[in-house]
Amino acid sequence: MDYLALARKWRPQKFEDVAGQPHIVKALANALESGRVHHAYLFAGTRGVGKTTVARILAKALNCEQGVSAEPCGQCQTCIALDEGRFVDLIEVDAASRTGVDDTRELLENVQYRPTVGRYKVYLIDEVHMLSKPAFNALLKTLEEPPPHVKFLFATTDPQRLPVTVLSRCLQFNLKRLSTRLIIARMAYICDQEQIDTQPAALTQLARAADGSMRDALSLLDQAVAFGNEVLRGDDVAEMLGTMDSQRVFALLDGLVAGDARALLQEIQVLDELAPDYQSILNELSTLLQRIAVVQMAGPEVLDEDDDTDSLCRLAGELDAELVQLFYQIVVTSRRDLDLAPDPRLGFEMALLRMLAFRPVTHGAATGLPENSGSGAPRARSAAKQAAAGPEPTPPAPEPEARPTEQAGEPGPVSSPEELGDWPSFLGKLGLKGAVRQLAEHCWLISASPFELRLGLDPGCRHLLTDNLKGQLTDLIKEKMGSAIAVGIDIREQVSETVASRHAKEAEQGQRKVRETIEQDPNIRELVDLFDAEVVPESIRQPAATDDTK
Repeated sequence: MDYLALARKWRPQKFEDVAGQPHIVKALANALESGRVHHAYLFAGTRGVGKTTVARILAKALNCEQGVSAEPCGQCQTCIALDEGRFVDLIEVDAASRTGVDDTRELLENVQYRPTVGRYKVYLIDEVHMLSKPAFNALLKTLEEPPPHVKFLFATTDPQRLPVTVLSRCLQFNLKRLSTRLIIARMAYICDQEQIDTQPAALTQLARAADGSMRDALSLLDQAVAFGNEVLRGDDVAEMLGTMDSQRVFALLDGLVAGDARALLQEIQVLDELAPDYQSILNELSTLLQRIAVVQMAGPEVLDEDDDTDSLCRLAGELDAELVQLFYQIVVTSRRDLDLAPDPRLGFEMALLRMLAFRPVTHGAATGLPENSGSGAPRARSAAKQAAAGPEPTPPAPEPEARPTEQAGEPGPVSSPEELGDWPSFLGKLGLKGAVRQLAEHCWLISASPFELRLGLDPGCRHLLTDNLKGQLTDLIKEKMGSAIAVGIDIREQVSETVASRHAKEAEQGQRKVRETIEQDPNIRELVDLFDAEVVPESIRQPAATDDTK
């Protein structure tokens, strides 16, 4: 029994079946209905997005026995012959195998003769950019003034390589890469029609591996069905594609968050035993970092259904937004440089170690690594330098530290708003960073009691009020004010000034002062008078202030 590949079996036969290209379908349908069909069309786009499929449907619409329309019947002899690839008036050529001028001349020998059975003689040239320059020159005259019964349809993945003289004679349509969600929906429909048992995770992995190509997705689906014996499971598809379990990539991120170089290298050792593709792991790592940045900036509501929301929200709260951007940039750069490394694993290790090395020094040693990272070399070098320099003078005995309850600015449990003091000053003592700091700066104090602290939040910043960020802020407040107090945050119209709004006002006032100073400067005024110049207010920038709390 002959088996027809899914990519061929489910190739669209009508314009309405073409997925993800509504701008192309609408333009061609309107041209067919109005009778304004151009003599030459160029369909450009990456592989597997439907270039030749759209061209064949257009040829069918032009030659359908029911008349030229955007909806060919699909049942007449012409439509059936076109679907089966045996319509004599559709001359389909692969330019990659017929690049010479002699091939083009042979192709155009019969262009002046009327079609045999159809209404139009259609020349479909795939990968047209592969034609040689003499071949394009041989095509130009016919392309500029073709007989009324001839239509030219070109398909290419590289339109920049076509001569401008050819481009100017064609109507060019650029087909878009297909989104992962659209590919998943199409594969789910096909699996339902083919009665294939599937898991959503399996379809998601296949769609991402297809990289915007529907044909590649259906080819991978064929392979996965055979691999899983008519059943699509996420583990089987991951094994077939050689991709890594997302939990292992999350484990790498956990090691980066902890700053533990030893744990990170041990995790890489476990990965290496699975013979992974380190390029794909870097791709997965960059994808997760991007999703974490999305959570930090826009909240978890914008995540896709297949995202691990809990893990992403947890990491979004543990990593500073600036650190996520730094990690992402290092991963992207390391992907480009991986082929230059002596070994893929060494290049991958170096990428992760680079993330640790360039972390801002907030904890542990000055190298950016924590105290327990197992890095003995820096300490050994430090000891050697100390021995060479001689004994250091004994430092004076430190004064006894004040008890926590006696330190200035360390509030205990409050019983009234007056005891809490200035809310912005209190925030400065919490040591907030990242997204949790943004949440706190957009809040203001409503009321305080020995058992509850009530805060208000600007409605425009409701995306910051996630369970993770609220929990972090609550824990830090309890450390300063006592574990018995509860913290509540209400979203309400702003009735009090927030730290964020105060900073915005101060920045605006500072900008205005700087602008006035520049405009009143005698040297500037002399330049304006001498050269009839003009001060552009938008070009004036206030010097950035140093914020030690960040």
